[in-house]
Parts: sequence; structure tokens; C-alpha cells
Amino acid sequence: MQGLLLSHRGQPILVDKYLRKAWGEMYMLRIEHPVPDYDSWKRAFDSDPVGREKSGVRRYQILRPVDNPNHVMIHLEFDTLSQAEALLAALRNVWKNVQGKIMMSPQVQIAEIMESRIF
Repeated sequence: MQGLLLSHRGQPILVDKYLRKAWGEMYMLRIEHPVPDYDSWKRAFDSDPVGREKSGVRRYQILRPVDNPNHVMIHLEFDTLSQAEALLAALRNVWKNVQGKIMMSPQVQIAEIMESRIF
């Protein structure tokens, strides 16, 4: 039997291919940009002006290069491509008001998550 091996309380769990298929497609909106001051940017991010959860974000990650504390990369995961596209449109409206103040020149990409594995 093929499946995905997960762990719960130290015990392995095999999730079969049918359950995994039921989870369906996932999409990631990747955003990357410089920030003049990380703490100010983080406060603005935490204020959540676009309503991430209500917009369909399932999970997000904030990454910062170890050699550049004034740069951030954000990964936002969605169930559907249309959710990712809609949130990106909302973010572009927000960025018009904060460009150059708390963030600069965002680079964005929407990608389909093809595979993810936890070791």
C-alpha cells in the first residue's frame, strides 16, 4: 500500500493515497520584498488588513534570510487558485498605500504545490 507516513504522539500513521487525493490541490502565493524595518513591517502584517483567514489562507510562513534581516519572504497556502489570485489583488491595493514606507518592490508568484513531504 502506498501512502503518506505521518506521526501522531510518536506513533507512525499511514495515510492512504485515497485520503491524500481527497485533500486535493494546493496553491502557494509567494511574496518577497525588502523592508526598511522588520518590526514595523511585522506589526502591519499582524494587523491583517486583507483578512487572510477569511480569504482562504490555510497556512502561512514568514522567512527572513540569515544574512539580511531587512528582507522577507512570505508563503501563503490556499485550497484554490482563485483564492490566491483574489488575495493577491487585495494585497496589491494595500501595497499602493504602504509602498516605500514599510515595504518596497514586492515580487510575487503563485505556484501549485506539487509535492510536500515531512521527514
